[in-house]
Amino acid sequence: MLFEKLVITNHSGGTLREWVNPAIRSEGILVAAIHFLGGRSYVWMMNLTGAFGAVVLVFPNLYRKFATTLLYERPDAIEWNERFTIVVRSIGAVYVFLAAKMYRDRRRET
Repeated sequence: MLFEKLVITNHSGGTLREWVNPAIRSEGILVAAIHFLGGRSYVWMMNLTGAFGAVVLVFPNLYRKFATTLLYERPDAIEWNERFTIVVRSIGAVYVFLAAKMYRDRRRET
């Protein structure tokens, strides 16, 4: 997986849990469906995305610990690339920005 090659320093350290890849695909389908349906579901999803982004932006190490425990068979064997912290914070900032923009745009419509 490309993601693992970029963010994990010890590539033989841990194994992804078997449900992770199907869950990622399912999440993508769900997000796309909610996006195209719009309405309250989309607003709720964007609010959740913004809250998640705020946590990732402010507490990137907490995110890494949670993600490692959730995704890997042996989370203690995983070593993250320290440069990835900047990427994690950037992703969090983008999520917060998108949620705030959607909130502002929605307020302008009313």
